[in-house]
Amino acid sequence: MKRPGPLLTLLAGLVLALFLLTLNATTGTKSASSYQEQSPGPTPARGSASPTPSPAPSRSRPADADYAGRTDDDAAAIAVSVRGGRAIAYFCDGRTQESWLKGDVEDDGALRLTGGHGAKLEGTLEDGKKIDGTVEVGGTRHAFTADRAKKPSGLWRATATVRSAKIDGGWIVLKDGSQVGVVTRDGEPSPAPRIDPGTGAVTIDGQRLTARPATP
Repeated sequence: MKRPGPLLTLLAGLVLALFLLTLNATTGTKSASSYQEQSPGPTPARGSASPTPSPAPSRSRPADADYAGRTDDDAAAIAVSVRGGRAIAYFCDGRTQESWLKGDVEDDGALRLTGGHGAKLEGTLEDGKKIDGTVEVGGTRHAFTADRAKKPSGLWRATATVRSAKIDGGWIVLKDGSQVGVVTRDGEPSPAPRIDPGTGAVTIDGQRLTARPATP
């Protein structure tokens, strides 16, 4: 019996290859590269950020202004000048007692001023319209109210040397035009002469001086 020749073997191989190709096309087999990538799922929603708390409102610095009034017992006058968060005050009975005080003004309007010989003032600015408080001078405590002043009302001061004496004068001009003041000569107090509220001119011991609005 004869063995199949090489040509017959080659033909058989071709037939088998064609059969396999036909079978692959019929069954619809796909290669790995033909798969489409799956679309990503929905992105998880992020938690909403906590709202940033609003900053607490800050108080503004009290406005620059002048205040003048009398003590509740009508024993003396008092004036306060506020500038840039600082304040000076002048307490005067118009005869022999006076005191200059100074200190800070808090953002809430509180004043705590101090002066010589233990003098002190505590008060509160009320909406920039007035100051209510107490002042202690010479061991005596006085309640007072000082309303916001309009020029020429307010606090005035003049310093100079006259006939070798050191002069220091303080005046409070009230809203009704009245004046309360003391002049010290080398530390000795006495009632002050009137000033011209329009110019601040005043004559002390024959010397023409000029009083000016006093500020911190």
